[in-house]
Amino acid sequence: MTSYAQDPGAPDPSYLSFWRERHLCTLTTPRPDGTPHLVPVGVTYDPEGRLARVIASRTSAKVRHVLAAGEEGAAVAVCQVAGPRWATLEGRARVSTDPERIAEAVRRYAERYERTPAPNPLRVVIEISLTGAMGRF
Repeated sequence: MTSYAQDPGAPDPSYLSFWRERHLCTLTTPRPDGTPHLVPVGVTYDPEGRLARVIASRTSAKVRHVLAAGEEGAAVAVCQVAGPRWATLEGRARVSTDPERIAEAVRRYAERYERTPAPNPLRVVIEISLTGAMGRF
């Protein structure tokens, strides 16, 4: 196993391969009082765009937390674990309501998780501009 920091825009092939496997992930967002809020999510990783994406309902707590951080976005992390292997992506999250961005996030989700999510008129995408990556894989 390898364990070290990664360049989120040019990761090691084995790191990227791990992110392409089907795994449940977690997203940690800051609550307005600064405490962490951790929830299970599906995540897609786009190293070329230096983005991680999470589709969500605009009424969810995770979306509210990101929006509460303001225009600069919220400092967040997503992580996945499979036995002794793990990988974390960190960055600034912002919420997009743009239909094209949401459609791209849904497409990537369907590709990674091998299922298309049910339609949701309240769907948004949390886009995480990546600043760091690490793991043991």
